[in-house]
Amino acid sequence: MGVTARSSRPSRRSLLGGAAAGIFTLGFHIPLPAPADAATLGAAPVAPEVNAWVVVRPDETVVIRIARSEMGQGTLTGLAQLVAEELGCDWARVTTEYPTPGQNLARKRVWGDYSTGGSRGIRESNEYVRKGGAAARMMLVAAAAKGWGVPAEACRAEKGVITHAASGRSTTYGAVAGAAAKMEPPKDVVLKDPKDWTIAGQPLKRLDTLAKLDGSQVYGLDIQLPNLLNAAIRDCPVVGGTVKSFDAKAVAGMPGVRRVLQVGDSAVAVVADTFWRAKTALDALPITWDEGPNAAVSSQTIAATLREGLDAEQAFIGNKAGDVAGALKGAAKVVEAVYGVPFQNHATLEPMNATALWTPERCEVWTPTQNGEAALAATAEAAGLPATQCDVYKIHLGGGFGRRGATHDWVHQVVLIAKEMPGTPIKLIWTREEDMTHGRYHPVTQCRLRAALDEKGALTGLHMRISGQSILAAIAPQRMVDGRDPVTFQGLNPGGPEAAIGYTIPNLLVDHAMRNPHIIPGFWRGVNLNPNAIYLECFMDELAHAAGQDPLDFRLKLMGNHPKHRAVLEAVAERIGWRTAPPAGVFRGLCQTMGFGSYVAGAAEVSVSDAGDLTIHRIVAATDPGHAVNPQQIDAQVAGSFVYGLSAALYGECTVKDGRIEQTNFDTYPVMRLDAMPAVEAILMPSGGFWGGVGEPTIAVAAPAVLNAVFAATGKRVRQLPLRNTDLRRA
Repeated sequence: MGVTARSSRPSRRSLLGGAAAGIFTLGFHIPLPAPADAATLGAAPVAPEVNAWVVVRPDETVVIRIARSEMGQGTLTGLAQLVAEELGCDWARVTTEYPTPGQNLARKRVWGDYSTGGSRGIRESNEYVRKGGAAARMMLVAAAAKGWGVPAEACRAEKGVITHAASGRSTTYGAVAGAAAKMEPPKDVVLKDPKDWTIAGQPLKRLDTLAKLDGSQVYGLDIQLPNLLNAAIRDCPVVGGTVKSFDAKAVAGMPGVRRVLQVGDSAVAVVADTFWRAKTALDALPITWDEGPNAAVSSQTIAATLREGLDAEQAFIGNKAGDVAGALKGAAKVVEAVYGVPFQNHATLEPMNATALWTPERCEVWTPTQNGEAALAATAEAAGLPATQCDVYKIHLGGGFGRRGATHDWVHQVVLIAKEMPGTPIKLIWTREEDMTHGRYHPVTQCRLRAALDEKGALTGLHMRISGQSILAAIAPQRMVDGRDPVTFQGLNPGGPEAAIGYTIPNLLVDHAMRNPHIIPGFWRGVNLNPNAIYLECFMDELAHAAGQDPLDFRLKLMGNHPKHRAVLEAVAERIGWRTAPPAGVFRGLCQTMGFGSYVAGAAEVSVSDAGDLTIHRIVAATDPGHAVNPQQIDAQVAGSFVYGLSAALYGECTVKDGRIEQTNFDTYPVMRLDAMPAVEAILMPSGGFWGGVGEPTIAVAAPAVLNAVFAATGKRVRQLPLRNTDLRRA
């Protein structure tokens, strides 16, 4: 199967890129912070800290602290907009910095949750960061008013200037910041109505773009410290295997080599003066592995296990209504299909890396991470020190997609290496092959769907049986609920603000037969919403055709109680021209889902040549995230999510042979290229009243929209991904 796209001028978005992902959260309550004497974070000059979120320097520069991570998704700018909006500062003078997780710990988690995944960066911290900005504004105004001897209520703040209209006096934030830092924080903080926003809600330029364009942005690979040494590592290629032996003497005399050492039970590292010398020596190092029983596992044995789960008696129930068995028994027509998705790699452009400095008294780590607090926990555990004697300096990520969220195996490794060389900074860089062999993969699942249609073609019952991996069972078992993994049911839940099904089906059963192979799963951008949307939305198309009905009309009949789901679906249908004939040779497909708090829908136009080559001409996406903090960033995230989602749908597949992942670089794990990317049209329709995510939900509609259009073009149902494994030539 070939994939091409119509020729079109690349947009700015297509040239600059963007991404986000994963889920790992900790519950907390964040109070308004107490004032502090000064800001001492990073390399910024000492200046009065108005509160934990805001520092105002004498030159009127406003430093906004950002606890969440920036990895191309724009969270840094969006959160800064929310704080600046309530602060009433001059946006042209805003800059940002990361407080460290160690500082957060020392200040009783005043900055709250550092986890950046599940599209939670803005939607779960918007209220308290806005309160931080509003409180700082109130303190600055109060300080100015006190100096003038007038009521604070008689003063106004705008663009960093405080005025007292009655007397004509004015001052700046920088002039009163020192006095404001000594003020008592306000107890009652009232936030602006979003309709009054002037900074938030605007398509402002991102704060981190220029540094990325001129090369001044520092990533983890760029970190340099005095006397720094470099490390390359090789872990047993079979998960669960161990090091049996290695011959350090064979490479000890190679140029630049300083140490050869075992790391944990399963890895060996070489430390040298440069990374290339460390890698070259590691490549020459004789290592014998004990691969253990998992070496006998293959994609075929995993698939057999999953097929068994489709018929298993025991399964965890995620959603249940009515009597599915009775509906199927009494149906005029029963429709059945089995769908499946493979393991998929995060494939971040920047491989895993970290720099660590260990002494018996303290351990510090510099690393790109989606969760500074989780990185700090990994640091402390490996260092053998209390968390109060450790810290992590968070660096902008060269891609995350969930890989750098819940699991910090590379941080654990670099600290263990640094611990063997006290006082010497060690930079560990994974090769691309190491990175792709030891990922935390999108879980492999199969899904059997059985539906009951009555004499009029109405859907009266649906049973969805998912068989496959649980992410939580592997990496976050504390979040399991009575043995059940709630993440498995994303987009299929009975209701609620997170990921609810958009149809009312009188008899419904969604269950999960948990089958966990040794390949470690992880939170992969979009997580389980992606396969679940494929399973449900492609099957909805199958049901519509089995009932002899239009796919849009069939869905709308089931959506009377789901107005927000319906609204986004109708929006893409109208934009794609669903009720009109497409150009000759072009075919359409559509779908909808809800995930990460947002309602999304997609519609695609494709054509398939006689040779079976697929061209995706156009994709339309509608998103209702409740509130839109930066419309330009949302537009970019929608386009970026289609790059990621289509890469997975068309090409993404990790196979297992002899217990190990076979795809070790981009030659065997291809991703979407610019010449194959369709034109993307984003419809932003925030309805207010809630906060949804943006970076992940739209991914889920990429595959089903295209797959449904492929069926319209070829009459072939693609039920097992990736699509490149299917011959699309007409019979």
